[in-house]
Amino acid sequence: MPRIHVAVALATALVALCPPVLRAAEDHRPEASAQWQQVNDLNELVSVLDAWLDEHAEWAQRDAPPRIRMVSEAEARARRGATGSFQRGRLRGLYDPEQAEILLVRPWNPRDAEDVSVLLHELVHHRQTPHHWYCPAAQELPAYRLQEAWLAERGMKADVNWIAVVLDAGCTRRDIHPD
Repeated sequence: MPRIHVAVALATALVALCPPVLRAAEDHRPEASAQWQQVNDLNELVSVLDAWLDEHAEWAQRDAPPRIRMVSEAEARARRGATGSFQRGRLRGLYDPEQAEILLVRPWNPRDAEDVSVLLHELVHHRQTPHHWYCPAAQELPAYRLQEAWLAERGMKADVNWIAVVLDAGCTRRDIHPD
């Protein structure tokens, strides 16, 4: 299959996987005010991000907010297990659905848009938890799409290996050997 056909097939698959999220990514209007940068604490920041997610995500807020902790990368890696992102590179955050807890990896700055986008990504997972997923990785594509849309509104681009995310989101076994 020629490369252009593979690229078109991949793009078509992405559109089919999460059209509501892609609509949010297409809405690249500049932010009127940087409300997220003017909050006084983490609870206010979560409220601002939840309000954004209410407009852009298909999952509603849960009754109880997640617990949020700052941890070292070593502690986050130790907790990663099946709950961590399959994205390669430095681990910046993860959501533990059993504890309803977001771990943000230090250093983390509430005034840095990329760091705040990691919190937003994990808040998406908190909203996704009550819903059925074929595998934990299936949650990643819509979470990264929302993270990308939030960053795009701020004139930034998400640093995501989309091929890896799409492949992982397919929930297929990787270790397939003939008998």
